[in-house]
Amino acid sequence: MSDVDLGTLYVVATPIGNLEDLSPRAARLLGDVSLIAAEDTRHSARLLRHLGLTTPMLSLHEHNESARVEQLDERLVRGESIALISDAGTPLISDPGFVLVRELRARGRRIVPVPGPCALVAALSAAGLPTDRFLFQGFLPARTGARRQRLERLAANQETLVFYESPHRIRDTLKDIEAVLGERHLVLARELTKSFETFLDGSAAVLLACMESDPDQARGEFVIMVAGAEERVEADAASLEADALLAALLAEGVGVKQAAAVAARLLGGAKKAWYERTQALKEAR
Repeated sequence: MSDVDLGTLYVVATPIGNLEDLSPRAARLLGDVSLIAAEDTRHSARLLRHLGLTTPMLSLHEHNESARVEQLDERLVRGESIALISDAGTPLISDPGFVLVRELRARGRRIVPVPGPCALVAALSAAGLPTDRFLFQGFLPARTGARRQRLERLAANQETLVFYESPHRIRDTLKDIEAVLGERHLVLARELTKSFETFLDGSAAVLLACMESDPDQARGEFVIMVAGAEERVEADAASLEADALLAALLAEGVGVKQAAAVAARLLGGAKKAWYERTQALKEAR
């Protein structure tokens, strides 16, 4: 069989809430393909019913994606076309599909993107934070220690930071952002394109207070956007000026951890590096 006889894998973006956001092209393709590979077939069945379609579906999620590659490739080789969709938004963006697309591309199969809704892009477009450069990190680690370590590694980045978060972890994540990134400006997008779509602005502490006064603000799916670190002339941790600041803080009885946090906030850089430098100064006194 020649390449022109092979089927195509269409990577189709679907609505993140409002069904009117589905493009006419996406709707047509979902009806034209032989099969839809869906993250959750029960969830996607509602979309197909809305469109009046009866296209067969096959589940493809994080637990079975690798096992589905051969099965789906066989259908492409037979000349059948397939649509890949996730529960909402653009597949592969914190959703399944990467393994399938990588493996099929390696085999020379035709893969066509069908662009459309994406929570990441939708949130940034209305947040009022810089979008010329941003760093998308998907979901932060579930455990507090690992989550804070990730945030510490990102603390010096000047790009707008973007994360996804679920309702059962949103408060803990905001607490860790406050602990690691301090008074950064945040924009929290909730329930995008849905009836209760909300954008909240302020520091992590302000947003937590909003959730305390109105528990409904902690419901739904979230996009967290954090202003990047301010551009500063980075101070060399070994410079006399930095040493003088740290020495003064220690002389006033400020602890090593607190002194390091002050230096990181005023001069930039990672807290860990300042902690090590402050500890060295304390031991040399």
